[in-house]
Amino acid sequence: MFCRSSAAWTKVAKRHLVWTRLVSSRFVSRNVYEELHHRSVQNPQGFWSEAAAEISWVRKWHTVLEKTKAPFYRWFPGGQLNMCYNAVDRHVDSGSGGNTALIYDSPLAGVKKRFTFEQLKNEVAKVAGCLAQKGIGRGDRVIIYMPMMPEAVFAMLACARLGAVHSVVFGGFAGPELATRIRDAEPKAVIWASCGLEPKGPIAYQPMLKEAFEILSWKPAVSLCKQRPELAATLTDDLDWDEEVPKAAPADCVPVEATDPLYVLYTSGSTGTPKGVVRDTGGYAVALKSSMTNFMRTFPGEVYWAASDIGWVVGHSYIVYGPLLQGCGTVLYEGKPVGTPDAGAFWRVIQEYSVRSLFAAPTALRAIRRVDPEGELIRQHDLSSLRNLFVAGERCDPGTCLEPSTWLQMLKPVESPKSKLRSEFFATTLKTGFFDNWWQTETGHPICGLQDEAIGRKDGSTSLPAYGFDVLVVDDHGRPTTANTPGSLLVRLPLPPGTFPTLWKNDAGFVKSYMETYPGYFYTGDAGVIDQDGYVTVLERNDDIINVAAHRLSCGQIEAAIKAHPDVNDCAVVGAADPIKGQVPLALLVLNDGLSKDPEDIVKEVKEKVRHDIGAIASLAGATVVEQLPKTRSGKVLRKNIRGMADGKLPPIPGTIEKNPPALDLALEGLKRMGFAKGL
Repeated sequence: MFCRSSAAWTKVAKRHLVWTRLVSSRFVSRNVYEELHHRSVQNPQGFWSEAAAEISWVRKWHTVLEKTKAPFYRWFPGGQLNMCYNAVDRHVDSGSGGNTALIYDSPLAGVKKRFTFEQLKNEVAKVAGCLAQKGIGRGDRVIIYMPMMPEAVFAMLACARLGAVHSVVFGGFAGPELATRIRDAEPKAVIWASCGLEPKGPIAYQPMLKEAFEILSWKPAVSLCKQRPELAATLTDDLDWDEEVPKAAPADCVPVEATDPLYVLYTSGSTGTPKGVVRDTGGYAVALKSSMTNFMRTFPGEVYWAASDIGWVVGHSYIVYGPLLQGCGTVLYEGKPVGTPDAGAFWRVIQEYSVRSLFAAPTALRAIRRVDPEGELIRQHDLSSLRNLFVAGERCDPGTCLEPSTWLQMLKPVESPKSKLRSEFFATTLKTGFFDNWWQTETGHPICGLQDEAIGRKDGSTSLPAYGFDVLVVDDHGRPTTANTPGSLLVRLPLPPGTFPTLWKNDAGFVKSYMETYPGYFYTGDAGVIDQDGYVTVLERNDDIINVAAHRLSCGQIEAAIKAHPDVNDCAVVGAADPIKGQVPLALLVLNDGLSKDPEDIVKEVKEKVRHDIGAIASLAGATVVEQLPKTRSGKVLRKNIRGMADGKLPPIPGTIEKNPPALDLALEGLKRMGFAKGL
């Protein structure tokens, strides 16, 4: 039923092999980059049809890109495929079924498991068969409410196998937020786990599900629960995974249209109402397979690890679908960067599974640095397998982004019989193989991150636009800015494959939020600059650009200066209303552990450093030390909430807030110490 490529595609496939060889090296020369990037934005049909030769199709598309209903673009309409087949079965059929597909490592559960592609296929087919027997089929929605466990991956792939649309809700989301997503998706089934695991103990999921159903006054027709030994749920009219799945007949892959949705993933909206980002099947498969080669630089048979969560877009793209499409082993890690059991957890995983590429948030690296500032735990592990380190999810300060003299330069491998590499190997590798990249839930894969081989990495920059993304910066009047002048970051339409074609049941919201502000462009909501070399630096969200006495200042730029202070582990800078200057910058500081210096002395040094590094106009109107910053579960600081409190307002708290409610109270206390947050 599935074919690699028809005889009619021979010419395309040959061109694609040449194209792959050009871009599969660690860096790209400027001439090659400009040629390929120009083709990708000027002739996207030709460019992406070549990339599509790497995907197995049931039926070829009749058009590469349909533009008749812009800005609602459609990639590969008329084509048919199945995502699960491409991610799992195809490798079994090609003789690679014995290769490692999924590595489950849970220090929280004390469990380690490996699944080959053949084993993964068998597990997924049984889950799909169970769902099919319960009436779940093509186009039906399925909510998946599970932590980082193999069954969550099985469930995602099982939905893809049947052509059902999955919507993964981050494990542990509170009842009201879960209810919002269920109401919008209208699922026919919910697949859940009895609990999630945290260092302090298990977190029961059933009470949150119960609250969501009470809010909605209804529940999906099918409720399938995977019981965990750490904390079981009380099942009434729910189905038990361990009873239902083993007796199900395996299900085959169901061909779907390339334009059919694979999943809906909810992201925070400016109004507090989550937006359901739709991901199509064909374009996403093509884009992810291409990105694993051309950006992630991880190849079949190698191990890739995205230290994220399946509840976020990184987990969808680079824990599940991207690595499996490429034939890589993917690590599913249920633990923390620190505390499970210590700050050497990441390095232990890299050594144990010979991880080739690690994708992590700067927050995770800062957490490790805070606990292990001298790198003692790093030096206990042989990390010579690691080729690339990718960071995204927030702006990466230069101190975390591997300046030659910084903390992560201690990541040198231990000499061993298996590793005869030079002692400076790891420092060189990380310095040249470090990729800060910028993307969003909406785009599904990186907008920027490619590096010119002659220039390499620039501290704080997300480097060159990826293929298919035509990025520019405009001022407040929509006029393109000159090099190094900050403004709003836009992407010229059409967006490349794999990006969102619309919002779930909300075409009007799609246009209003992203396409209306600058017709013909995707409004990213981020502010940044493009320098003379074409490198893109994302400064902050547009609402984090503050105006101080008619001077536009980036909170991210001020934060970068503060984080360069050796005693500062993390910080948040916001603009507070000022009757004279319009806004003034405030800073909340998180210090490294074990300092003997007086915190007030550090605050003074930070203020002096900002004034020195950026200028008097950026002088902090206030700075104070707090124990922790309020963040979302994906590591983003709740700057909007901090800014609102500074101005005496209490904006709604997003459902994605990390489970540390005291952090908002600590921030409020800090703002009051600085003379702000009056009336609260």
